[in-house]
Amino acid sequence: MPQPLIRYGIDERPPLAALLLFALQWLAVMGVSAIILGKVVAALHFSEPVAQLLYMQKLLFVTALSLIAQITIGHRLPLVVGPAVILLVGIISSGAQNIDTIYTSIMAGGIFLTLLCGLGLFHYVARLFTPRVVATILILIALTITPTILKLLLTAPSTQAVPANLLFGLLLLLAMLGADRLLKGMWRATMLVWALVGGSIASLIFLPTATTQPLLDLPLFSSVFQDCTTNLSWDLGLILSFFICFIALAINDLGSIESIGRLLQPKGMERRLSRGMILTGLSNTLAGFLGVIGLVNFSLTAGIIASNGNASRISFLPAALVMLLIAFMPPLVAFAWNVPPVVVGVILLHIMSLQLAAGMMVAFGTKGFGFQDALIISIPVMVSVLVSFLPPEVAAAFPQLLIPVASNGFVVGTLMVLLLEHVLLRPQKSSS
Repeated sequence: MPQPLIRYGIDERPPLAALLLFALQWLAVMGVSAIILGKVVAALHFSEPVAQLLYMQKLLFVTALSLIAQITIGHRLPLVVGPAVILLVGIISSGAQNIDTIYTSIMAGGIFLTLLCGLGLFHYVARLFTPRVVATILILIALTITPTILKLLLTAPSTQAVPANLLFGLLLLLAMLGADRLLKGMWRATMLVWALVGGSIASLIFLPTATTQPLLDLPLFSSVFQDCTTNLSWDLGLILSFFICFIALAINDLGSIESIGRLLQPKGMERRLSRGMILTGLSNTLAGFLGVIGLVNFSLTAGIIASNGNASRISFLPAALVMLLIAFMPPLVAFAWNVPPVVVGVILLHIMSLQLAAGMMVAFGTKGFGFQDALIISIPVMVSVLVSFLPPEVAAAFPQLLIPVASNGFVVGTLMVLLLEHVLLRPQKSSS
């Protein structure tokens, strides 16, 4: 397979106009991941909008700082940094534990990862993660997140309004799949950004119950360091649980850095890998200290670079600096934070379907079984699981004619796979 054309190398600076355009692209990609996962986690912890806003400010601050550190002294590669889904699983599974205990455990996990990589011990742990183990972990992450996705999709003022939410969510998901098939280049690489923006606007137009929560009297600039550090609270069982999450996070981080290494083939990859993973551990230590979800390098970066030819790490710096500035500007954070829950749920469903497909590829990927084949299976499975767990009162709110279909996960999953196989994701040419 031919290597993609790289227009700007790792240490090259694109012309000013191109630099600003690429920086805007990276900012949008990082912003979507921070908004989606940040909004989910903040809602788990807090009911007050102001507390949720502060959480988002802190997350943007840690993300920007981590990215600046990675591109300057860490792996020094063009890699997107964002919240780790595996840690979202850990937070959701923490149940009744208080916030300080959760983030003390994340801080301990960050220290654990830093020592594991700094002392050169991670190599031995990585041997345990065979392809079957990695595939199982990817699949488990996707399935474990389904209750949270369902909760987001069901968020409505009344049970009677939920069917409209679910229909809107289904149409948005199908639109995203169609766009992913039709769009090319940078447009396809940043499809989640357009889904976030377009879905938010569409929900306000077509869902009368989709309202925003304005935060009035916000100062233009505000520190994120007011009463926001974690009070140490130790729980050995929870710490051990997060240690396992962090080993999985490290495998993800390793794969992301190596994927960029294979694409760009820079010098000194061994040192870049070691520094990058140590810095990931330190970033997670800081995240735990400030009380926000930890971070990981994203493997999706390789696909974006392959589509636009920009491998310049310098183009990440303006994006990181703008994100750092936004973190101290509550009105801008509040504007981005006001994404309707149904849109967050659909985008998270799409991401988890990709995760499930990736797990299938690791487990069963062969020459005749591609990622699109896995996606045709994973999306109906995820939708079927969600429908199977719909509360009875929600299913009863559908029109009488649709209740037997809308409440049957098997039927909905079967219809979805037929739609994907023969319409939306139909192969370009027939295969045996």
